[in-house]
Amino acid sequence: MIIYILWLRQMKRYFRSRSRIIGSLAQPLLFLFALGYGLGPVFQKAGQGSYLQFLVPGIIAQSILFTAMFSGIEIIWDRRFGFLKEMLVAPISRLEIMVGRTLGGTTVAIFQGLVVLLISFLAGFKVANIFSFLTALIFMFLIAILFAGLGTAIASVLEDMQGFQLIMNFLIMPLLFLSGTFFPVKGLSGALSVIVKIDPLSYGVDGLRGALSGVYGFGFWPDFLVLALIASILTVIGSYLFFKVQI
Repeated sequence: MIIYILWLRQMKRYFRSRSRIIGSLAQPLLFLFALGYGLGPVFQKAGQGSYLQFLVPGIIAQSILFTAMFSGIEIIWDRRFGFLKEMLVAPISRLEIMVGRTLGGTTVAIFQGLVVLLISFLAGFKVANIFSFLTALIFMFLIAILFAGLGTAIASVLEDMQGFQLIMNFLIMPLLFLSGTFFPVKGLSGALSVIVKIDPLSYGVDGLRGALSGVYGFGFWPDFLVLALIASILTVIGSYLFFKVQI
């Protein structure tokens, strides 16, 4: 029951804030239209096909990444205003609190990704078939749960929002730009190739791109297994650190 209550609370908190919805969509849509149409002709002349078809899966992953990771800041917010203390002293399991918050952040992140996908249809993006969409949902869930767990882990050891935002920005930009979101990673050599393969978002972007456009770089199973493994590890770490939160 507490899991459902916390999940519902995050849904209400998100949908009541119009500025938050608009703000979280602004950056992905800026990248989608500015890069999609701006670099499209160059990408096509290079023999790489439609840049919009290439870019959209990465923009969806970007939207999920930002929303899922920043869901962790609500832990700091609730700690500052005393709501977290009230939950932790209540006769309920911390595991239930953790699951409810994580599922809430995951659901919001997936919703953000779906909104970006729907808008991309208006821009001319196309998916292969309905099964592609269902496969994409699996990867969207894995990306969301992975970074919601990471956001929770970081927020559990911090007490101020400024520090959380600094760390998030320090992590998000390298993860985003080294994941193949904006440029093809096939054929890269040296240290850059190794970094791309270490970046967990690379497998999320590749999984979404394969599901929606039919072109996998690593393959379906490597993408799925790596994401599932890292998501499980980060969820466990996030749970452990949340259990250590002092009231």
